[in-house]
Amino acid sequence: MSIKIEIPKAKDELTEFVQFHDRVYATRAARWEAAPDSQLPILLGESPFSRQREMRPFIARDGSDIVARAAALVDPRYIQHWNEPLGHVVWFEALPDTRQAVRQLMDAACEWLAERGVLAARTGFTFAAFDLPFAIDAYETLPPSMLRQNPGSYHVLIKQAGFEAEQGFVDYKVRVRPALIERWESAVEGARRSGFEIVPLKDLAPAQRIRDFSDTFNDTFKTHWGWTPFSEEEFAQMLDDLSGVGVLDTSVLAYQDGDPVGVLMVAADDLDHARLAPGRVLDDRERLNMLAIGVREQARGRGVNYAMAGYGFLELARRGRTHLSYTLVLDHNWPSRRTGEGLGCELCANYVAYRRNFRR
Repeated sequence: MSIKIEIPKAKDELTEFVQFHDRVYATRAARWEAAPDSQLPILLGESPFSRQREMRPFIARDGSDIVARAAALVDPRYIQHWNEPLGHVVWFEALPDTRQAVRQLMDAACEWLAERGVLAARTGFTFAAFDLPFAIDAYETLPPSMLRQNPGSYHVLIKQAGFEAEQGFVDYKVRVRPALIERWESAVEGARRSGFEIVPLKDLAPAQRIRDFSDTFNDTFKTHWGWTPFSEEEFAQMLDDLSGVGVLDTSVLAYQDGDPVGVLMVAADDLDHARLAPGRVLDDRERLNMLAIGVREQARGRGVNYAMAGYGFLELARRGRTHLSYTLVLDHNWPSRRTGEGLGCELCANYVAYRRNFRR
């Protein structure tokens, strides 16, 4: 094996970088396709998510074939928010039996990060949900589209490349049934009786929607492990990207006395981007959604979380979804885990993020 590490720069090279995802998952009976519409603009520096961040993609070739890829990322907003000189390795993918190539790829990415003054690298959790944790079970079930469906072999490859497990996550899902419909309706009505207003994003003027959404989201997640604050421009881009799946109908802000105190982003998966092998049919348990929820400290413990999530779940159920996802929760975030369980959800999958500390 003769491995060569390259840095793609031209658009066609970066397109090859993005589409390598489809080669890795080609043998899966059900998979999500590569996402050039969102990833290419970031790599080309044409996206709001590129601003204030420095990124360097790397590919490992064995002869003429790509066998692994990743991008190194320095995010000043993360460093400032946490006062931690940490970099990220994102969008890692690799073919089987590529330990040497992955080691060289990760070494190159980490060397580039170290040259920029960071002291460690994380893979599996970074800005804007563009790089999320690695699955450690439920490998064959199609997960919500925002989550990874990586092969189990990745854990050996990543650890062999000098990374250690850093943070665990869980995912929850629920089967819609009459008793839960009543529970969610009751939660929405209870919050309204307590003086909270649950407002769908579609009912807000665009300027207020983006201002209140970004401010509330950033405030409620400010102490969340690994979090990086969003800009209003990034939120606007994200909502625009998800507009085709009705995100403005299913996502809400919660207000009390005119002030935003809670935020819910929930969007159904666009199943047009799921790729199925001949004869493979999606089970209803695989027709899911993404969800993120937060409540400001002064409004916690008053049912706003259940009301917002209940509203989003009810809207998805009205659109015919029979199974719903509460999506990722940190292992140690028991308040959020109890919210998921209180909504009727059950744990269905586990995930992990990794860290590599650099030697001086």
